[in-house]
Amino acid sequence: MQPDRPLALVYRGPASLPGCPEAVAALLIGSRWDLDVRFVGPKEDLSLSPEVLAGAVLYAQPGGGELTRAYRKLRRQAPAIRDFVRGGGRYLGFCLGGYLAGQTPGFGLLPGDTDQYVASRGATLAGDGDALVAVRWRGRTRELYFQDGPYFVLDPAGHGVDVLAVYDNGLPAAVVAPYGRGVVGVVGPHPEATPDWFSDSGLRQPERPGIDLGLDLLDTVLTA
Repeated sequence: MQPDRPLALVYRGPASLPGCPEAVAALLIGSRWDLDVRFVGPKEDLSLSPEVLAGAVLYAQPGGGELTRAYRKLRRQAPAIRDFVRGGGRYLGFCLGGYLAGQTPGFGLLPGDTDQYVASRGATLAGDGDALVAVRWRGRTRELYFQDGPYFVLDPAGHGVDVLAVYDNGLPAAVVAPYGRGVVGVVGPHPEATPDWFSDSGLRQPERPGIDLGLDLLDTVLTA
């Protein structure tokens, strides 16, 4: 039976860290889309399977953890995630979830790949510690919570790619792109970060939280 409200799935399990799935879920619940948000994972009521994905409109991969280890935990589900998006589903990836949308290793959902922003030429941050990063989101400068997130290496031949935000060195920080009949939205920083993320890390909270940018990413993914 189809749910009365559109079903959105958020991964929670060993390929994430506590707090990250919950922040993504809160962002989705607070959106204008009246989503039925459920967690999926090995210890959740719903498993990350083709059958569960078939009933959803969106699958969200939160941040938290290291790429190679996370992909080892999820590689068996990679074909199901690709088939879901290829068939018309929506994928939303935050930080590690952005890395996992790439190729090396990853689900292979992007027209290109990912790499570390902190290792890129002209990056204003170094190392993998918690930090604030400046981005230009739709032409306006904002500061967001950041923890060794990716930038997106886009194939010049890719069609229909929408770069929503760039880092201060011009590299893509948030991207929406087609994949089959579906859509992929990824972001390197954490617009979903809640106030405790800043206080727990000893960071100054920006005057404007990034939730509106996370909602912009979600809206773009669902309306593309």
